[in-house]
Amino acid sequence: MPSTLKQVPGAKPLRYFIGLGGVPWRMPIEGDEPFLRPEVGFTPAWFRKYCDIDFSSRWHHDPDYRLEAYEKMRAEVRRRFPGRDIGRVMRDQPPDLLSGLLGTCWMPHLFGQELQYFSDNWPAGKGDPYADNAKVDAVEPLELDNNPVFQNLLRQCDRIETLTGSLGGQLNWQGVLNTAFRLRGQQIFLDLIDSPQRAHRLFECITTTMVDGMKKLYERQRRAGVDCQFGSTANCVVNMLSPELYVEHLLPFDLRLRSAFESFGLHNCAWVVDPYLDAYANIPALGYIDMGVTSDLVKAKRLFPDARRTVLYTAMELGGKSEREIREDFVRIAREYAPCDVGLPNIDVHIPDERVEFVLDLCDKFSREHGL
Repeated sequence: MPSTLKQVPGAKPLRYFIGLGGVPWRMPIEGDEPFLRPEVGFTPAWFRKYCDIDFSSRWHHDPDYRLEAYEKMRAEVRRRFPGRDIGRVMRDQPPDLLSGLLGTCWMPHLFGQELQYFSDNWPAGKGDPYADNAKVDAVEPLELDNNPVFQNLLRQCDRIETLTGSLGGQLNWQGVLNTAFRLRGQQIFLDLIDSPQRAHRLFECITTTMVDGMKKLYERQRRAGVDCQFGSTANCVVNMLSPELYVEHLLPFDLRLRSAFESFGLHNCAWVVDPYLDAYANIPALGYIDMGVTSDLVKAKRLFPDARRTVLYTAMELGGKSEREIREDFVRIAREYAPCDVGLPNIDVHIPDERVEFVLDLCDKFSREHGL
């Protein structure tokens, strides 16, 4: 069923989202999105330098410290970018103390990967805990009710609700291949050729655990008055496979994930997504898709007219191109792809505030010209 069909009943498009101190994920659209909607996110190193926040273990395991950090981050962003709703700092709403928890290592850590923490960066996984064939052959979907990492999350949820009166925000659940790669290393790509049944077993366990985990967290958030009804996946390393291998080995699991939720989004990172667009068109009523700026934006808009589309504009592009080159990129985005989001993640300390303001002004200009 191609995604050019209208949205399934109850489904809503999803938008790109970066919470303060968080890693990018998705959230439901709010209905007032402008023609070009920028979403800015700063690196931990940026907040470390300007807010003196320590992103080591305490930040990820102590909601009280995250609340203290959140207030510092919000104040600094509002001071440096007055009137800009970066990280939703201009809104009168409870602090988001959930987004960014364990960065992109949440799923691998659930499956037992040890983490290394840094004062100015996201956690990193240690080793490949499923490098041994026998361990993969014996893997089962996780029993989250008995999983210490997930139970620690629920305890944090209780404390967050006590501190803020709410439980907004999102975890980054990554994706099937992303997580398999973190657990098994490069061997997962060889498995797809030499032992596809072994790879599929790991994919199956990851998929089942993702769905179970998202739904359990959403149920906890619902009890705190926050309603989430969507799923999303990240295919950052799918370009290590041919489109044919994706269709054969991974598309069935992306379809499983999609079928579990009312709305569904698909993240690709900032590479050229063109070889995979036709395969992605088999995912029904896709609510979100992103890609790099040099992708075939015209084809993507034609294939996914009902999705909220995002161009990921990297910090390298933002800091390395001239203002003229950036303006030309945004003219093309507005002409070929909008209405859409422009993701501006990983803004580091070497990107001057003036360059961020320049891009935000461009987005405002195009949105005014289109009356949105």
